[in-house]
Amino acid sequence: MLNHMAKTPQVGEQAPDFELPGTDGPFKLSAHRGERVVLLFYPGDNTMVCTKQFCSYRDRAEDFAALNATVLGISSQDLASHEGFIAKHGLNVPLLADVDKQVAKAYSAFSPRLGIKRAVVVIDEEGIVRHRHDHLLGLDYQSVDDLKATLDALPAAA
Repeated sequence: MLNHMAKTPQVGEQAPDFELPGTDGPFKLSAHRGERVVLLFYPGDNTMVCTKQFCSYRDRAEDFAALNATVLGISSQDLASHEGFIAKHGLNVPLLADVDKQVAKAYSAFSPRLGIKRAVVVIDEEGIVRHRHDHLLGLDYQSVDDLKATLDALPAAA
C-alpha cells in the first residue's frame, strides 16, 4: 500500500549517476568508482543545524579524513553561497550545487514543501547504495562517529 513512500534508490540498488558543480570543481559520481562516496543532502548553507553538522566534521578533521570515503554536501544553493559557507566556517567538505534539485529528487531527498531534506546516502566502490538515513525532522545529523560506524559496517570491497 505504501509503495509510493519508498525512498529510491533503496539499499542494494545502483545509485543514479549525476554531475554537479562543486566547490572543488565539477563532481561526477561515476568517475568515483572504487571509492566509497557519502552524499550528505542538507537544507541550506548557514542554517543552524547544517552549520553545526559541517562544523562538527571540521572540528574532527583527522577522524573525518580517516573515514576513507569521499564525502560531499549537496543542497540547492549556488556555488557562491557554498563558497561563502565554507569560507565563513573553514569547512572541510566540498559542497555541490543542486540548484534545480534534480539530484535531490533522484535520491528522494526532496519535498515540495521543504525543498532539499537532510539525508545521508552511502555508495560503495561499485556504485551501489549500501546505506541511507533520512532525517524526519532535520534537527539532528550524522556525526563523524555515526558515519564511521556506518562505513565500518559495510562489506569490504571485493
